[in-house]
Amino acid sequence: MNAARRTSDPRAPLSALSRYVRRLSTRSTSFALIALVAASIALCGPVFADDQASTLKRIHDDNAISLGVREASVPFSYFDGEKTVGYSQAIALKIVDEIRKTLDRPDLTVNEVPITSSTRIPMLLNNQIDLECSSTTHTREREAQVAFSHSFFVYPVRMLVRRNSGIADFNDLTGKTIVTTAGTSVERVVRRLDSDRHLNMRIISAPDHPQALAAVRDGRAVAFLMDEPILTGMRATQPHPADFVVTGTPLMSESYACMFRKGDAPLRALVNRVIDRMQVSGDAERLYDTWFTQPIPPHGINLDTPLSPQMRALFAHPNDVPLD
Repeated sequence: MNAARRTSDPRAPLSALSRYVRRLSTRSTSFALIALVAASIALCGPVFADDQASTLKRIHDDNAISLGVREASVPFSYFDGEKTVGYSQAIALKIVDEIRKTLDRPDLTVNEVPITSSTRIPMLLNNQIDLECSSTTHTREREAQVAFSHSFFVYPVRMLVRRNSGIADFNDLTGKTIVTTAGTSVERVVRRLDSDRHLNMRIISAPDHPQALAAVRDGRAVAFLMDEPILTGMRATQPHPADFVVTGTPLMSESYACMFRKGDAPLRALVNRVIDRMQVSGDAERLYDTWFTQPIPPHGINLDTPLSPQMRALFAHPNDVPLD
């Protein structure tokens, strides 16, 4: 599925009308006249803070949104053989529903655009996607390029190893080959771990999560270091899940958030409104139960991962603070 290339609309009639209102106000024109002009603007349809930059305006004009999705990020965003599903995907579609209502576009087209850890930020910056809610970590370093919503998931960084490997914690990796996924925040964490603890590891960066797990399964690496829920999901998809174990004292905690272009206040406000409402109302906890404590498609696996105290705290107090 490919998203159509987006171009900026050179016409800005509402901006011109807004400038007219400001000129009227500086000339001490009556408040009644200003109110009349403002009402005329409202009748023209949705108004955006920056006509040329607003993602919502372009979505409104194109009657389409390009949504970045993952193909194998179980249980957050993945293809189940028929469609994209997952915990994060469900949140993304709630946001799309809110966009439909806000823009009065009930027939809004959703173009799902496959992304990877390495391509997601470039594709966002190149306008190939408008919004991404999958398994992207909110970090301070990434804030220089993109913007993030309130967090929707908090997790520790751990490792997946073969049960008979004899590896229980990170110091057991000294002198061994490990794998992580290229373009992820964990890739940076792993290199810092190697340097700080003088582990002398050989670090492989796989293109995606399935290939990283395959390196452990095939014996090319002894451990796959990644976000704990990703490891739990990948383990559960294996023909013999009991052959693997997720282990290691958590290196750090990080958080997932939706990602969009910087400086887009209207879209940020809309996305945060949806996430906050889901978390405070209890909808987010019910969604969590669906994807982490019950059988999920396509094979009916159960991740059997109860809601953590950190997640309960997030739901009680929505925020956009990165944890790195």
